[in-house]
Amino acid sequence: MEMQVPQKRISVRALPVWRITGLIIALFVWVLIIGGSIFVYMKELSFWLIVVGIFVGLLITLLFTYLIPFIRWKRWRYEVRDQEIELQHGVFFMKKTLVPMIRVQHVDTVQGPILRKYDLATITIATAATVHQIPAVDLNEAEEMRRAISQLARVAEEDV
Repeated sequence: MEMQVPQKRISVRALPVWRITGLIIALFVWVLIIGGSIFVYMKELSFWLIVVGIFVGLLITLLFTYLIPFIRWKRWRYEVRDQEIELQHGVFFMKKTLVPMIRVQHVDTVQGPILRKYDLATITIATAATVHQIPAVDLNEAEEMRRAISQLARVAEEDV
C-alpha cells in the first residue's frame, strides 16, 4: 500500500515570516558572539576563538534565515478530510500525524504581529492529549478551515 502525501501546502508567504524570525534568532546569537569576542580580546585569549565565533554566527544566520525556512516550507503539508486531519512536516526528521475528527475538542486561529503583516494565521487544533498546529495559512483560508474542522468535529461526535 502506497503512502499518500497530504496535498495542501502552507502559504509561500511563510518564507518571509520565518526568515524574519530567523533574523531575530541570529541577532541574539550575534550579540552573544560580540560579547564573547570582547571578553576574549580583553583577556588576551586566542584570536582563533573570535574567528570561530564569527564563523558560527555566519553559519547560524545562513541556516536560520535561508536554508531552514525553505526546507520547512517545502516539507509542510496538510489535508483536512471528513474523518481526520493529516499533518506532515519536519526539517531534519519527517513527522506525520493523523488527528481523528472525533478527537478534536476545539480549533483556533492565532496571529502574531509578523503573521498579521503578511495576512497569515496559524491554526491550532486541540485534542485531549495535545495541540497540533498548521502554521502560516492564508487568513481567509484559515478562517474557512477553522469553521470546517469545527463542523466536521461536531458531526463526528454526533456519529458516536
